[in-house]
Amino acid sequence: MTTLADPVPGGRPGDVERATALSGELAGRGVHGVVLAYVDTAGIARIKTVPTARLPAAAAWGVGMSPVFDTFLAHDTIVSTDVLGSPDGDLRLYPDLDQLVVLSAQPGWAWAPVDRITQEGERHPACGRTLLRRIVADAAERHGLSFRAAVEIEWAIGRDTPDGAFVPATTGPAYGATRQVDLSDYTADLLAACAAQGVDVDQLHPEYAAGQFELSVGALDPVAAADRSVLVRQTIRAVALRHGLRVSFAPAVLAQGVGNGGHLHLSAWRDGVNLHAGGAGRYGMTAEAESFTAGVLAHLPALTAVTAPSPASYLRLKPSRWAGVFTAWGRETREAALRVVTGTAGVRDQAANLEIKPVDLAANPYLALACLIDAGLDGLESAAALPGEITGDPARLAPAEAAARGVHRLPTSLEQAVAAFREDTRLRDALGPVLADAVIAVRRGESEAVAGLDDEQVAAAYRWTY
Repeated sequence: MTTLADPVPGGRPGDVERATALSGELAGRGVHGVVLAYVDTAGIARIKTVPTARLPAAAAWGVGMSPVFDTFLAHDTIVSTDVLGSPDGDLRLYPDLDQLVVLSAQPGWAWAPVDRITQEGERHPACGRTLLRRIVADAAERHGLSFRAAVEIEWAIGRDTPDGAFVPATTGPAYGATRQVDLSDYTADLLAACAAQGVDVDQLHPEYAAGQFELSVGALDPVAAADRSVLVRQTIRAVALRHGLRVSFAPAVLAQGVGNGGHLHLSAWRDGVNLHAGGAGRYGMTAEAESFTAGVLAHLPALTAVTAPSPASYLRLKPSRWAGVFTAWGRETREAALRVVTGTAGVRDQAANLEIKPVDLAANPYLALACLIDAGLDGLESAAALPGEITGDPARLAPAEAAARGVHRLPTSLEQAVAAFREDTRLRDALGPVLADAVIAVRRGESEAVAGLDDEQVAAAYRWTY
């Protein structure tokens, strides 16, 4: 279970004693250091590390980190807002000891996600993990709701080349057995590493694009699900390195073809009952689940500024590629932005969920989940009506029919997504002014950084960044 309480100077109750015990245990297992990880506004995992013996001090007083990283671009250029982006100030990184794990593929290291607070002990307003935890806690208090979430992870596996080009480590048909055989040792070691780290893997398989694989994991509470997404990507990369391979989670490894997605699965629960199953609405949804889905649907254009935050994201978000680029929903419809997953008869009360498809792994998973949940709550609170579903590929609808059914193309560029985000007061209020301004500044900076580049150059610019 994820730690729900905010960090405090001196440590949460019992944390220092627990960290002291963990320090000794980790040292006994040959662990020399702990990676303290968070994800910035651009979707880059940033870290500091401490020797294992310093874990109690980190639990008590945190570890220093500049707030400037909230306005770093993916390539480390710094932009600014009226609050963030200067060299001034300091934050404290506090590890969540409940999520600390020994890294199987990085001998001698453990890993823990962090929350960031100010030196005065206040929540840092640009900390995505803290924001997500607050939104989840508020939903429990105001609506009696809890959530389960999971992030699909797609990545391309390549050979290391001097010029940074992408040379797939395996060829063969999409979903083909050839790919699994070619990378049998790598994928077996990856499954073993995940198991050793307590990550329950549902599926691991070759995907559609060149050298592409996908790993699906079990659902957890949203904060833990975001933590797991960060941890699993670190593990995938570390195992690949041990096999002499290189991986990319970038939305578009190449300018043409299918990119890497990071589809989010989300379900709302009350008193242990899944609101997406057993109801009187369509496909077993309760009225609240339908309204929650309607809320996400209504906010999708603005959400793309958070769920598809890179210029490379819009090389992936193309029609007829199962990326979900239209404001539409459907049962098991993989071209719809929202796919209602009912699950197989007999397990629907546990399996039913909402899949959000226009999401990639350049997204900060904490921000993405926070915004998606808040958008859904907006629909739930207003009892929003869910429009009719679509079947098939919405790209094939005649323009007049699409308009009549409320099916519209999502933003086709990062600039369009930011414009929609600026107009969405609900999402900006959910993030708060400091973080909302950081999102806008970083997205604007990313757009300006690639101005004048063609699609191939944009793909190359982000290929090995994520």
